[in-house]
Amino acid sequence: MKAMRFILLLVFSLSVLTEIHSQPWRKKEEIAIIKTDFGEMHVILYDETPAHKENFLKLCREGFYNGTTFHRVIKNFMIQGGDPNSKDTIAGNEGQGGPGYTLPLETDPHIVHEKGSLAAARLGDNVNPEKKSNGSQFYIVHNPKKCVHLNGSYTVFGKVIKGMEVVDSIAVQPASMAGKPHEDIKMSTETKKYSLKKIKKIYNYEKL
Repeated sequence: MKAMRFILLLVFSLSVLTEIHSQPWRKKEEIAIIKTDFGEMHVILYDETPAHKENFLKLCREGFYNGTTFHRVIKNFMIQGGDPNSKDTIAGNEGQGGPGYTLPLETDPHIVHEKGSLAAARLGDNVNPEKKSNGSQFYIVHNPKKCVHLNGSYTVFGKVIKGMEVVDSIAVQPASMAGKPHEDIKMSTETKKYSLKKIKKIYNYEKL
């Protein structure tokens, strides 16, 4: 009798797993949420760039970005942040820091720089011929006409699916000629998991 119950339980469990596998909308996806005084930006990360996806989510979960700033903002181009140096009081060192490691370039011909794209910052080709990404610094594209000249040379690993008005607000803040905002634009992060079905309902975004 016990053996029969075990077999029935096993069959039921396998049927449930089969149903979940056959209905991909049940899959959970982790959304990154970047919080600022201007509002929140909700970002979905791409499976096609797995190293960057997991790294960014890990840093968000750990609170690495909390207290860092968007240290470079250029209207109709991008807003850049994620440097731990931006939390200190040393002038001029923003954009030079990171978590102590880099990530290999990950590109996909179908993933391009468009408005709202999340991409990894990096050192220039002259000192970084392999185009390795900084381990924490990122930028969000603000250019409505896209940034096609960056495609294939920088890793695009996500997209803002809610809060583009926040990107718009940050991009137009008063800044120096180099793009450093006159007032600090601090951020904090968290992540939330949703089913693909709920993501479509909440964000009107369908992940393939």
